[in-house]
Amino acid sequence: MSEGASAVTAALLGRCPRCGKGHLFRGLLDIRPRCEACDLDLGAHDAGDGPAVAGIFVIGAVVVALALWVDVRFRPPLWVHALIWPAVVLPLSILTMRVAKAALVGLQWRHRRDRD
Repeated sequence: MSEGASAVTAALLGRCPRCGKGHLFRGLLDIRPRCEACDLDLGAHDAGDGPAVAGIFVIGAVVVALALWVDVRFRPPLWVHALIWPAVVLPLSILTMRVAKAALVGLQWRHRRDRD
């Protein structure tokens, strides 16, 4: 039985945890029902709310610290904060959620006892 693709590589590239070739996502954050390369049932793996929580805690803490530093160091007007931080938070949150979701699906596949 194959041990599958490298967990880190599969998570970072959004690939199937078993073959490492098929795409894991059908859109921005939607997991495909099956791998197009090896036909692994990806619908059986659910990442739940873990990726969203990772995004909230990690990105939230980093951005709040950066916003405070920028405010103390440069004293920009409030409208500058309103322009900068959503532009930083949204892409970082999506990237964090994609990687976390792919990692959780990969870990679920790797540690299941009844693998396909």
